[in-house]
Amino acid sequence: MFHVEQILNNNLKFVIQSEAKNLISMNTKSVFLSLKDHSVSGEQFQLIYNKELDMLETFPQPQAEKLSEYYKSEDYISHTDTKRNLLEFAYHKVREISLKRKLKLINDFNVDCNNLLDIGCGTGDFLETALEANWQITGIEPNEKARQIANSKTNNVVYEIDHLAKFEAHSFDVITLWHVLEHLPNLEMHTALFKALLKPNGRLVIAVPNFKSYDAQHYKNFWAAYDVPRHLWHFSRTSISKLFKKENMTLLKTAPMIFDAYYVSLLSEKYKSGFMNPLKAFWIGFQSNRKAKRSKEYSSHIYILKNNNS
Repeated sequence: MFHVEQILNNNLKFVIQSEAKNLISMNTKSVFLSLKDHSVSGEQFQLIYNKELDMLETFPQPQAEKLSEYYKSEDYISHTDTKRNLLEFAYHKVREISLKRKLKLINDFNVDCNNLLDIGCGTGDFLETALEANWQITGIEPNEKARQIANSKTNNVVYEIDHLAKFEAHSFDVITLWHVLEHLPNLEMHTALFKALLKPNGRLVIAVPNFKSYDAQHYKNFWAAYDVPRHLWHFSRTSISKLFKKENMTLLKTAPMIFDAYYVSLLSEKYKSGFMNPLKAFWIGFQSNRKAKRSKEYSSHIYILKNNNS
C-alpha cells in the first residue's frame, strides 16, 4: 500500500496548470455573468464559461492563503449549529430530513465493507448519523470551529484537510462530498485524489448546485448558490461526468435535491431585496422543481460515481 501523498506529488503539475488557466481565462473563455460576494466581502467577481466541461469558473479566484478570509462570517451556516433566525431554522429542519435520505443512499450501495470518508463534513451531523448506523467513519473539515463541533459528535475522527495526504490509497468504500466540490481549488488534483482514496468499485457521492436550474436563471447574479468566491466552480448536469471520466470513473446515477430550490430561493430573495420574502421564495422554489420534472434541471443534484478497477 502507498499513501496518497505520492498522488499529490505526481499531480503537482495540476496546481501550476490551474493557476495558469486562471490567468488566461479572460482571454480564452467568455464571461457568463458579473456578480458580487453578497455575504462577506462585497467584492466583484465574474463567472467564466468553460465550454469544454460545460461549467463556470469564478474569476478571479482568491489565492489559497487568502481563501479562508471569505469564510469568516457568523452567517456561514454549515459551520454552526445555531438556529437564530428563519433561514437557520429552515436549514436545520431540512437537514434532519436530508440526513435520513443520505444514510439510505449509502446503505443501498451494499458495499463489501463500510469505510466512509466525508470531505467537508461541517459540524459532523452526517458522520454522526452514519456512525449510529455502524459505518466506520472519517471526516475532513478545514474550519477549526466546525471541526471541533464535529469531533465532539464523532469521537475525534475529523481532521484538517492536510490529512488527506496521510491516508493509504484505496482506503474507503464510500467518499461523500455534500456541497463541497465547488469549494475545492485545484480541481483536477482533487479528482485524482478521490480516485486514489477509493477502493476498486467504491462509490463517490457528490452533491453540487446546478447553474442551469430555473431558480438560477430567475435570480441571475443574486442566485445564492453562486456564492462567490467561496464557490470556485459551478457545475451543470454534464460537468461531473466529464470531469471524472478522465479518472476512469463512471456516473451511475443522478438524483435531485428537492429542498435546495426552496432554501436557495429564500437566501436569494434576501440578497435581491434585503429581506427573505418567504412566500415569493417558496413560489420560485416550487416553480423550479415543477419545471425540473420535465427539464431534469433541478437546483442541486447528487451524483453517484463508481470507481472502475483500472
